Amino acid sequence: MEISFLSLGGKLCSALIPSEHGKTDVFVGYDTVQEFLHGDPFFGALVGRYANRIAGGILTLDGHEIQLNRNQEPNHLHGGAQGFYTKDWAVSPALVPGYTSAYKLSLLSEDGDENYPGNLQVEVLYALNENNEFLIDFKAYTDKTTVVNLTSHPYFNLNGPGGGNVQNHFLQIFADHYTPLNKFSIPTGELKPVSGTSMDLREPVKIMDVVASDDPDILLRGGLDHNWVIRRKEHDLVKAAVLSVPELGRKVEVYTTQPGIQVYAGMHFDGTENGKGGYPLQTYGGIALEPQNFPDAPNKSNFPNAVLHPGEEYHEQIVFKFVF
Repeated sequence: MEISFLSLGGKLCSALIPSEHGKTDVFVGYDTVQEFLHGDPFFGALVGRYANRIAGGILTLDGHEIQLNRNQEPNHLHGGAQGFYTKDWAVSPALVPGYTSAYKLSLLSEDGDENYPGNLQVEVLYALNENNEFLIDFKAYTDKTTVVNLTSHPYFNLNGPGGGNVQNHFLQIFADHYTPLNKFSIPTGELKPVSGTSMDLREPVKIMDVVASDDPDILLRGGLDHNWVIRRKEHDLVKAAVLSVPELGRKVEVYTTQPGIQVYAGMHFDGTENGKGGYPLQTYGGIALEPQNFPDAPNKSNFPNAVLHPGEEYHEQIVFKFVF
């Protein structure tokens, strides 16, 4: 298989897998670089300094309140209007044991970038091996106390371009709890058991059945846009989720060291914009699987730590294993 990306935002452009048609692209996106430059900013992008939402854009660090950009009123989303998805990353070839091809992407997010404190040096490895495992390895270092939550934001559609939406996909998430939301899409702070709810994806469930549910948490967001608490021990690399289309024999297994996984089912696609092959991007036209820390973790004392101090290393990994 082949994976391509841009230095701009580290955007993953394509994931080509062998198929009866020769190769099928299972990443949602565009055909040209120009479209990636001017289209949906999150397709395949590296997201930071803090992925997901921070309530009211407000942080308190070392006793000082910091107001971040409220780029999705009333919240701060995905690092702000000029988050890492807008940055031009430095790219260089890399050697990663066990991987056939690898590149290092580097970025210096300067003190005050989007009002975050500290010069943050970020290094991300993209690496692909002969087992069709795509590694994303995140490291970050700061010279002032700050918050960090990095992820990758690819949208998957295992049907390929022109294959319709993802409602024929099955999703399994290895999580016993999720974080319910308030009306502003911010976690309430509760870690709620999935048992007895539509969020119970411990066994594979058809996405169509989940988004059509009358579960209050599904109705609140008009579909799937939620964080699950991954079942794990310490900081191990564990299987977090599996996305599959059994009739095509295709699936993606998601492994990560991160504590949570955000799943977003592309409800904002409305058919007015074309994606690959000139096909309209329709509702549920792709599903984003984003291992990360919990939304608004800096403001929830019972959520995993999101603070990075000078002298510490932020280090997380994601592996997407493609099976076809």
